Amino acid sequence: MSAPPLGVYVHWPFCKSKCPYCDFNSHVRDGIEQARWRDALLKELEHAAHEAPGRRVETIFFGGGTPSLMAPETVAAVIERIKAQWDCAGEIEITLEANPTSVESDRFAALADAGVNRLSLGVQALDAGSLKFLGREHSAAEALAALDIARRHFSRFSFDLIYALPGQTPETWANELERALALASEHLSLYQLTIERGTRFFTDHARGAFALPDEDAGAAMFEATQARLTSAGLPAYEISNHARPGAACRHNLIYWRYQDYVGIGPGAHGRFAEGVTKRATRRASGPEAWLDAVERTGHGTAESTVVAGQDLVEEALMMGLRLADGIDRATFASVTGADPVAALGEARLAPLVEAGFLEIRPDRLSATPAGRQRLNALLERLIA
Repeated sequence: MSAPPLGVYVHWPFCKSKCPYCDFNSHVRDGIEQARWRDALLKELEHAAHEAPGRRVETIFFGGGTPSLMAPETVAAVIERIKAQWDCAGEIEITLEANPTSVESDRFAALADAGVNRLSLGVQALDAGSLKFLGREHSAAEALAALDIARRHFSRFSFDLIYALPGQTPETWANELERALALASEHLSLYQLTIERGTRFFTDHARGAFALPDEDAGAAMFEATQARLTSAGLPAYEISNHARPGAACRHNLIYWRYQDYVGIGPGAHGRFAEGVTKRATRRASGPEAWLDAVERTGHGTAESTVVAGQDLVEEALMMGLRLADGIDRATFASVTGADPVAALGEARLAPLVEAGFLEIRPDRLSATPAGRQRLNALLERLIA
């Protein structure tokens, strides 16, 4: 019997600047002691291996922040330590998020040599005006150059775009989408701009500094995106993620299928099975607080709790309904101990099925395209 699969998430919290739309755990610092941070990440990895022993690592994901600011030697050391701590799949997927500035793209060859085999590029826009609005440090020309370099060094790469920006129409977005498809490889991530509390955009939007396209225009862009990428052979496998068959990000599928993963680094989360419950972990968010804790105790865990019962059902539901394939009922039951339809109740599900937002089949429960477009509202109805 093979060891249970596991994903490993590594958080690098530093950026050159804070984007105005970003609510991730990212920080700007004048100087970073790379060797000290490398030692701390390696130390917390050893702690994580004791948290989830006897597993088989299938994916590693370096997220942030801006992991392409990590020294390639640090990336290589982390990968080597993971392989020393756990059994690892022969075809392990190792993704690293990168910004397409010229400084960072110069590191792509070294990152590939370090063991990264999939790159995720934060392009975000293909025109100068949108890049400026989004607070990005790279130019459109740098983004195109970075994509060319990525294509030379990685057999698998993806890039992100953000749409529904001020002044954008379904027509202008369709034009940008065509440019993106001409540049794409096997995967695209396309996010509708949302205004998150705690960001600079939240303050600016509240005081009327800019306006977003109205709800109808945003919905039209979403629907056009789904249709165009499906026709181009990159259908959505999740609300915002599109891929050719077999090219989905395997690490993100671990999250959405509610499988097991450990997280290391500031603010990183983990979820891994303990019988019919899950252990939920969260590392300290502040970079300096995390670093101090690891150096003192061997790990930066701020919270460790058990997720069981209805909480387990709801977490698995919130993740699984993001997927186009929805939730495999047998797999859901093996993880949570409950069938999702029985746990939610036919009376609660029936009106949502009738309205065309949910579909129930003998083997799975899924949100329809209309349901995934309104997933937050749908989940409020299901989990209330």
